[in-house]
Amino acid sequence: MRFVSVLVLLLTSFICVADYKPQDGDIIFQSSQSRQSLAVQQATNSPYSHMGIIFIKNGKPYVFEAANKVVYTPFDKWINRGKNRKYIIKRLKDHPLSQQEISHLKQVAHSFENKPYDIWFGWDDTYIYCSELVWKIYDRALALKIGQLQRIKDFNLSAPAVKQKLTERYGDKIPYSEKVISPVAMFNSPLLVTVDKHW
Repeated sequence: MRFVSVLVLLLTSFICVADYKPQDGDIIFQSSQSRQSLAVQQATNSPYSHMGIIFIKNGKPYVFEAANKVVYTPFDKWINRGKNRKYIIKRLKDHPLSQQEISHLKQVAHSFENKPYDIWFGWDDTYIYCSELVWKIYDRALALKIGQLQRIKDFNLSAPAVKQKLTERYGDKIPYSEKVISPVAMFNSPLLVTVDKHW
């Protein structure tokens, strides 16, 4: 009986994954293979070091992300770039997006397109990092704050990879009070629910 229950659970999980269809506004998380990925993971005590928001263009899914600059990356290409091709996709919980809301999201997203990546994790819009991009799109388009903002001082700054990156980028002038949003803070938001998982 226990075997049957487990089998049903596994089949149900498979069906849920197999049935996933990307939708505008879905939020996708991964462990990137960038040089700063380990530092982000250690600072946030989380495996998630990169993320983006999904938009459908000409019938195909793209991940709108802050890479070297803010760009649309084909969905499959984005997944292939991640560590072991692992990813998790979340969506607003109990909040199907209307066409008007999707339009607002895309309008705000357009205002960030081609902005350079922010290696300093500042909160202004001159440069943009991955979680900042998605957080600001939802905040400005729909007044939804997905994830709790923190300060740089709130993270694990004693980890070796983190200390190295802090020294490289700030020297002895670390902006401890700078506002920051991390991928894991958004991942853990009660506003989201998991809709696809390959992890």
